[in-house]
Amino acid sequence: MDFSAELVKWYSENKRDLPWRHTTNVYIIWLSEVILQQTRVEQGLPYFNRFVEAYPTVNDFAAADETEVLRLWQGLGYYSRGRNMLKTARIVQREYGGKFPTKYDELIKLTGIGEYTAAAIASFAANEARAVVDGNVNRVIARYFGIGEPINSTTGKKIFQTTANDLLNRKNPALHNQAMMEFGAMLCKPKNPACGICPVRTGCYAFTHNATTALPVKINKVKIKQRYFNYFLITDGDTILMNKRAENDIWANMYDLPMIETPAPFTVAELLIIPDAVKYFGKDIKITGVSEFKKHVLTHQHLYIRFINLAIQSTAVMPNWVFIKVENLRKLPMPKPIFIFLDNFLN
Repeated sequence: MDFSAELVKWYSENKRDLPWRHTTNVYIIWLSEVILQQTRVEQGLPYFNRFVEAYPTVNDFAAADETEVLRLWQGLGYYSRGRNMLKTARIVQREYGGKFPTKYDELIKLTGIGEYTAAAIASFAANEARAVVDGNVNRVIARYFGIGEPINSTTGKKIFQTTANDLLNRKNPALHNQAMMEFGAMLCKPKNPACGICPVRTGCYAFTHNATTALPVKINKVKIKQRYFNYFLITDGDTILMNKRAENDIWANMYDLPMIETPAPFTVAELLIIPDAVKYFGKDIKITGVSEFKKHVLTHQHLYIRFINLAIQSTAVMPNWVFIKVENLRKLPMPKPIFIFLDNFLN
């Protein structure tokens, strides 16, 4: 059985009709690849369309304001991707005369482009013979060949890349890579793979050994950090006090509300006597509402967020705090839980 040929045949009959598959425009392909990193196609497609409409060329993107980029990115998560895209667009404009490179060796130098993304762009835009290895490809390889080495171990990464390189159809690497990725995304899925209609199941180790749930193997190295965010809503109905976040934490340069982070879920009484609360709001604080803590899950962090409505005459003047007119709030990039809270509060 020609493994690549079988997958390409399956792909030609079953592939999804996606806009970036109708072009070799490297800028468009770059947009799609970065937006779809760690994001399902269904979720990422509206964002892709939004960015193409706002910035039809890399030079348009390079001229964008970071606040606007983050606003367009709002709700997609992993906001560093959006900031890195802006950096890359400006590098392409400045150092490449606005012409996006297509070769792997040039792409890998750009901000936010790693080995997978560089290989994908070079393959799809210029048909360069680079095997693309993402989570979908790892899963297909692990199951078909019965590879038990963890996909995120040093040895495992080498084994999976080498295997992908050996499988690569060097006459048509773009088609081969698309087929491998689509096969993993649509048929050889993480849960409940469609083995009954799989065209290569007779040669698949996982199918013949009933091991689809056991492969691929992944080492769980991530330690989840628990954080408690106490947000304060201060508004006169026409304006709301907002905070522009710093660059050294999650949601960098986005806007949220004044916040005090605590190491545990403090009661409101405990919260309001700590030095930061007294510094920000004084000792005579009138509370008009308190929400329950709600869990917001990030890749390496679990945030427990609550909102406290305050009625106060004045606050401390903090460098990143600014009163924003309610009518202008939607122009600001905000983390998803803040946007949802304010949207519900104002409506």
